[in-house]
Amino acid sequence: MDEPSTDAQNGRPRGRGIYLLPNLFTTGGLFAGFFAIIAASQGRFEAACIAIFVASVLDGVDGRVARLTNTQSEFGVQYDSLADLISFGMAPALVMYYWALSAMKLDGLTAGKIGWLAAFLYAACAALRLARFNSQVAQVDKRWFIGLASPAAAGLMASFVWTCHDMGLAGGDLRHAALAVTVVAGLLMVSRIRYSSFKGSGQGPRADRVPFVAIVVALVVLIALVLDPPRVLLAAAVLYALSGPVLWLWRRGRPG
Repeated sequence: MDEPSTDAQNGRPRGRGIYLLPNLFTTGGLFAGFFAIIAASQGRFEAACIAIFVASVLDGVDGRVARLTNTQSEFGVQYDSLADLISFGMAPALVMYYWALSAMKLDGLTAGKIGWLAAFLYAACAALRLARFNSQVAQVDKRWFIGLASPAAAGLMASFVWTCHDMGLAGGDLRHAALAVTVVAGLLMVSRIRYSSFKGSGQGPRADRVPFVAIVVALVVLIALVLDPPRVLLAAAVLYALSGPVLWLWRRGRPG
């Protein structure tokens, strides 16, 4: 469908088309990210955080749909990256800003500027992370992400806001903790720390297979999500974000 076709009547090439199905999922993720920004600006932080997680699910679906239906295209790759920048770059940054970082102005004019600059730092790091990923996608080991993936960073930001909001904690009171989470999440995205991609061995006919225990763990997580979504998501996001630095320190401290 992405290949140019010829008009049978006049022999002129027709314009290129695009694959509909995977790009519908990408558009859905983009819509969720945009909705998160609007909801946060209205003070609806729970809805905003849920929208970011919906965007994350759709982001995982669109690529798999494209591979299963053999509808991958360069257009789809670029469109997905632009949608990710909104959903996992701009949306988490603005949700955090509206919830807590805007209150940094209570500490003075300079602190107020630090608040919105931290949000910008996160968004810029997400853009850099996506650009680096796209430029190196054919060169890296698919078992690993270099730097914290932008959906995981967005999940860390959104789950932090969602959990604190669910506990009745005001963002203004937690503005310094929110500042730390924003800066750390942004810097982890552009770091050289490796994170597991959970994509199996990365080579051979069984490249996409994972250990049986992974299915059990996933089942336990799903059950826990039903019981307490914000706290479970926050715990998972924090553990995953810490896994990279912990493994990096372990490898450096290992003899030989």
